[in-house]
Amino acid sequence: MKVEILKQFSVFMPNRPGALSNLARIFSEKGIDIKGLASEVRDDSGVVRITVAADADVSAILSQGGFSSVETNLLSVELEGTPGELHRIAKTLADGKINITTVYGSSGHSGGIARILIAVENVQKARGLLESLSTDSTIPRGMSAS
Repeated sequence: MKVEILKQFSVFMPNRPGALSNLARIFSEKGIDIKGLASEVRDDSGVVRITVAADADVSAILSQGGFSSVETNLLSVELEGTPGELHRIAKTLADGKINITTVYGSSGHSGGIARILIAVENVQKARGLLESLSTDSTIPRGMSAS
């Protein structure tokens, strides 16, 4: 299991054709790789959450492009794409009294590597818990603890 701290930008956008294209163009022009993407839409507006591993000042880039955003840290967890892994991670964080505020990601294909992006209230503590989980033999990979 690989655990990293990445930047997430919650970008406030109108709900209309071309809005996502305009946002994606900014990242493309600056050569910034998007590691994760999720959106929530309500009526005429929405929030797009974009996760990047970049040293660039993404907040300034977004502002210059006319977008309002909020920057937060989150965890990127790469793990085996097997049943029970999400439960194993969520239970570890719950047992450590870590609240998950946002989660999104992708599953591995045919047992491949999956990535879960998790926003939590205490990133450093959560990272430590998950890093110790990868070496904990009490909960086997792909199995759930009750």
